[in-house]
Amino acid sequence: MPIALMIIQITISIALILTVILQHRKSSKASGIFGGGTTADYGGKKGKEAFLMKLTTIVAVLFMLSSLLLSLIK
Repeated sequence: MPIALMIIQITISIALILTVILQHRKSSKASGIFGGGTTADYGGKKGKEAFLMKLTTIVAVLFMLSSLLLSLIK
């Protein structure tokens, strides 16, 4: 059981990395590197950007839940 959960954890973590990498960042200033930016960057997204934002949120929640489950079982 723990081996299967570890494989699921690795798969989810790779999916999380890919969804974050695929997101397009509009900030071209140096503050964008360190997570800076305004809240206007997150509003009014349509199409692919909105889908990637929702997908990233879902995968991040799955990652947190699988991490908690894995820590409770070990």
